[in-house]
Amino acid sequence: MPPRPTKLHIAIDTGGTFTDCVWIDRGRIRLLKVFSTPSDPSQAIHEAFRQIAKEPAFTLLHGTTVGTNTILQRKGARVALVTTAGFEDAIEIGRQARPKLYDFFFDRVEPLVPADRRFGVPERIDNEGRVLESPSEQDLEVLHRNVAAKQPEAIAISFLFSFTNPANELAVERALAKLGIPLSLSHKILPEFREYERTSTVVVNAYLQPVMQNYLESLDQRLRGPGARDSKSIFVMQSSGGITTLATAAREPVRTVLSGPAGGVVGATATARLSGLDQIISFDMGGTSTDVSLVNREIQASSQSEVAGLPVGVPMLDIHTVGAGGGSLARFDAAGALRVGPESAGADPGPICYGRGTQPTVTDANLLLGRMQPKRFLGGSFPLDLDRTRALTREWLTRQNSPLSLEAFAAGVIRVVNATMEKAIRVVSIERGYDPRLFALVAFGGAGGLHACGLALALGIPRVLVPANPGALSAFGILVSDVIKDYSRTVLWRVSGGDLPIAKLEAEFRRLSQFARQDFHAEGWTGKILETRSIDTRYRGQGYELSVPFSRNTMEDFHRAHAQRYGYSHPGREIELVTLRLRAIVKSSQARHAERHESKGSLSKASRPEHASVLFDGQIRRTAMYERDGLRPARRYAGPAIVTEYSATTVIPPEASFRVDRAGNLQIDLGSRKNRAAR
Repeated sequence: MPPRPTKLHIAIDTGGTFTDCVWIDRGRIRLLKVFSTPSDPSQAIHEAFRQIAKEPAFTLLHGTTVGTNTILQRKGARVALVTTAGFEDAIEIGRQARPKLYDFFFDRVEPLVPADRRFGVPERIDNEGRVLESPSEQDLEVLHRNVAAKQPEAIAISFLFSFTNPANELAVERALAKLGIPLSLSHKILPEFREYERTSTVVVNAYLQPVMQNYLESLDQRLRGPGARDSKSIFVMQSSGGITTLATAAREPVRTVLSGPAGGVVGATATARLSGLDQIISFDMGGTSTDVSLVNREIQASSQSEVAGLPVGVPMLDIHTVGAGGGSLARFDAAGALRVGPESAGADPGPICYGRGTQPTVTDANLLLGRMQPKRFLGGSFPLDLDRTRALTREWLTRQNSPLSLEAFAAGVIRVVNATMEKAIRVVSIERGYDPRLFALVAFGGAGGLHACGLALALGIPRVLVPANPGALSAFGILVSDVIKDYSRTVLWRVSGGDLPIAKLEAEFRRLSQFARQDFHAEGWTGKILETRSIDTRYRGQGYELSVPFSRNTMEDFHRAHAQRYGYSHPGREIELVTLRLRAIVKSSQARHAERHESKGSLSKASRPEHASVLFDGQIRRTAMYERDGLRPARRYAGPAIVTEYSATTVIPPEASFRVDRAGNLQIDLGSRKNRAAR
């Protein structure tokens, strides 16, 4: 059943270093961070619940990295692929585009299904859904026997044009159901054209199914207390920015591969709106990676993404990820140049300053520069070992034959990792036709506040917003996420003269809407269902589309969107309506609680700041150290300053000013001439 407001709602985001927990207690948002347990993420979650949940009744809203890590580490299920005869190698042939055009030694990503586990079936359906050939009973018996001989743990089924008529896929499903293993059918997972992307998506789903099912069942068993069999509910965050039931997540795990980062975008958007900002770039820097996304008034989802080089066609929030985080390891390459990441110290052994690591990380560099204070980390509950960091970093530099001082090395680490993250922000803004100077940078994650101002200055962004509880904002976003389901159908209709086939489009969208209502009812969700409709549109002859809202002005909106993205448009050219998309939403009951809490604020009495020596641009500056709870609302403070809190640290450079607004968010105005001109 759906979450009930009488239960304790706990949102948990599993990260590479920390597992973040957020819940609402008597109208106030509470948070807890525990170290992640990469070998079994459910252990950290169980430890968090042991500290939080005093009552047996609760609802867990979970952002998981299990799907992502399974793909990255290639530890998924043994999958068999059943496809149209003659197309067994489509997932290996892929597209003609080379990811690295001038790298002669570049190897394509190996498909998840080797050639000996790909099976062709004599069948054919045309592009209008007419069955030209059906698999015979003998064909199905041979298929069953051959697939069984390979002992797969999951099966992916993807036929040509099955999105127009699934009859042949359903026939194969009935024949293989006797094997008793999970089946993934392309017309259910992704009823769209482009056989390579559709097949890749359904293979990824099958690859993850047994792993995700085992994980979610293990989590369910671990959290189930004696005599509390039905006292809890578990829901999972999807890559599209909404939650779904445990059963749906286990059946379609491909929709969860960006589960945690999606929560961050939702949380950043929600908190920024409380401060009156609707054009933002979200910047989530955690322990192992950084996720960035641009929100131009509305969160955008992409239907064409890649995970570890594998195309995934289900809707995902438009998030760009780079291997740069607080745990990213520093090293010198063969030419003696300083590199940072993508390798990470993770939760085990972690940075040097945590007490177990031996190789310098970004976190260690921030500590050496004075940007982090040893006794203020996690509210003072986990002191950082500065002496150990200095000693081991100095020894490491000696082994590398580096002449750099500790301070010069640490400053270099910060510059290198900032360059990586600056490039990521350019990808989601400048490269897509948006001027970053017109947006606010919303910084969160455990390390986001340490680097946000430096990135904003480099890009000319005039304002940085650090939300309340920034180190757990992804978990907060999961807590306030709506229930979302996405539906699509490829139509490939040509339109000329600017006249949309409104009646035909309305009929197709009504069909998708009916599917949505049936699914919501089957899962027990109640409440008003909100719908957004869009169409993937392109000029005839193009091989790519832009998604625009469905309305009577769709054609004009497409021309404008094309001009913004590519710099030109062709208003007189014939247009193709490619794929219809419907997003169905049931609003979260938790968002209202969070908004009331954030608007009230809960700041304690102001206190006089301490001071420390911090290195800024090669100069030691006397820097004020503030506890965030001690900042007076609406009062403007001057940099340089360090603002600490339980879940994060924020570095504010000289010439910047900052204040806590009525929503409890920290707003930083960067005072350089460059930024004033940009405004």
